[in-house]
Amino acid sequence: MVSLLLSGCTSGASRQAPDGRSGAAAPTSTASSPAGRWQPRPGLDWQWQLSGRLDATVDVPVYDIDGFDHGAAAVAGLHDRGSKVICYLSTGAHEDFRPDADAFPASVLGKGNGWEGERWLDVRRTDVLEPLMENRIAMCAKKGFDAVEPDNMDGYRNDTGFPLTAADQLAYNRLIARVAHRHGLAVGLKNDLDQIPALEPDFDFAVNEQCAQYEECDELVPFVEADKAVFHVEYELPAAAFCARSRALRLSSLEKKYELGAWRKSCATTGPART
Repeated sequence: MVSLLLSGCTSGASRQAPDGRSGAAAPTSTASSPAGRWQPRPGLDWQWQLSGRLDATVDVPVYDIDGFDHGAAAVAGLHDRGSKVICYLSTGAHEDFRPDADAFPASVLGKGNGWEGERWLDVRRTDVLEPLMENRIAMCAKKGFDAVEPDNMDGYRNDTGFPLTAADQLAYNRLIARVAHRHGLAVGLKNDLDQIPALEPDFDFAVNEQCAQYEECDELVPFVEADKAVFHVEYELPAAAFCARSRALRLSSLEKKYELGAWRKSCATTGPART
């Protein structure tokens, strides 16, 4: 697929169903946390592609791609181009099209989450889910990914079919972060804005959908203040409508289409340095 690397603005640098510094120095993509994990910094440009043939030609320091659909060779190829690579996984919903789908007992499967073939998981059942998610995250590590993007991490705010509480969600999200860290991977908090104050210390970056549309981007500031990247996308707003605010908040913002193919418009106008 031919890349369309476009600039959404010209003056500066959960795959979930919709529901709702200007002039700063170029960030580096390669930095280490105290534990030796990759630590993405605010303002990094990125590409998020979860469908279609992978376009590896977009010149950005960070790619976020599906962990099941791509093997070690694809990850190595992106590394050879100088990019860090994030492994997309669903950790809060069951997907009936995944190779490990039959390993999930019916007792942990809830209502549909709005995407075909997907159902919410009972995140209270860590006895069942921890080994399954450990296997998935270990797969990402074996393929050479640098980080994990665990999706569907805010089931407690949705009609899952289970009486999930905020405390249940906090415990599960922290569990996923610990598992990723055990495997030497950075991990991002996907959406779950209300729990950012509690969870920011446990996560290495954030991934957000549509904070500009719903006027929620200020809630992501704790990550930026902690020198952690916020990878952000909008689907229904044009880039020109949110890029100025994104640059002011030092978010890594893209305009994408819902299918998350190769097409993108970025709020970044220059390629950040790589070290």
